[in-house]
Amino acid sequence: MSSGPEPVKITFVPGFTVARSRRSLTKALHEIREKGLTVALVPTMGYLHEGHLSLVDVARRHADVVALSIFVNPLQFGEGEDLDRYPRDVERDVKLAMDRGVDLVFAPPREEMYPGGEPVVTVDPGALAERLCGKYRPGHFHGVVTVVAKLFGLVRPDVAVFGRKDYQQAVLIRRMVRDLNLPVEIQVGPLVREPDGLAMSSRNAYLSDEEREEAVGLFQALEAADAAFRAGEGSPEVLLDRARSVLASHPLVQLQYLELVDAETLEPLAEAREGAVLAAAAHLGSTRIIDNVILGAVGTDPRTRPDPEASEQGGGT
Repeated sequence: MSSGPEPVKITFVPGFTVARSRRSLTKALHEIREKGLTVALVPTMGYLHEGHLSLVDVARRHADVVALSIFVNPLQFGEGEDLDRYPRDVERDVKLAMDRGVDLVFAPPREEMYPGGEPVVTVDPGALAERLCGKYRPGHFHGVVTVVAKLFGLVRPDVAVFGRKDYQQAVLIRRMVRDLNLPVEIQVGPLVREPDGLAMSSRNAYLSDEEREEAVGLFQALEAADAAFRAGEGSPEVLLDRARSVLASHPLVQLQYLELVDAETLEPLAEAREGAVLAAAAHLGSTRIIDNVILGAVGTDPRTRPDPEASEQGGGT
């Protein structure tokens, strides 16, 4: 018989809670709700970096209490993907979350999230999930929206915060909240980059030194296309060609897709316009990276810690 979730070693800090089970989460939330406090949730898969922690800052501005979840969700990994090797270090993550001002960490093992095994009833993300990344990762967004819906049910947050790097994910979650009338406000925090421009990601840890040096080429390609748009170019094909020409000098970056799409529908555009999303995915060896830029946007791609005011509100209730 299992003795329950493994303990996480932390230094006790008054007001900071680590919940490893649904029961302990419910107890902590009951105490918070009894005080009439609002809760913002930052869902993550752990192995935290500055991109995640910047979302904590956004959450803090929108609620009294910040909760952060850490769960590597098996439902969103396809066959042959990196579920088993996805980087994990819960104790490190708890320390980073505590230092950034998180009040409650929910870090359940798989059997706590899915006590009966894979759920029978799940959330269908619809046609939006079949575009961009969804074309190449069948079932991925089905798993994403299902676990997010489950987290919303467990935590019952007033606000939930997601990052712009996973742009398609944010669009789908906003749509789920809108279509299912879920009582949560969605905030989307800025995309945070390394000093050279590479979008921060837990999977960057997989990159070899040579791959890491080349990986920035994906952002440079998107940046070149955005610069052409700002200079007056309106043809999507010309913008995409501009990006591809930059990638030609980064042979290790194997492009999977590069598309200019509408910010809400994710449909390809016949004419470039301000606010459209230029999204891309690529492989460097066995590592897959994603990135995006918003055409004509100002101040949305910080190379360091993001501006405290640089968040965008998604559709809530």
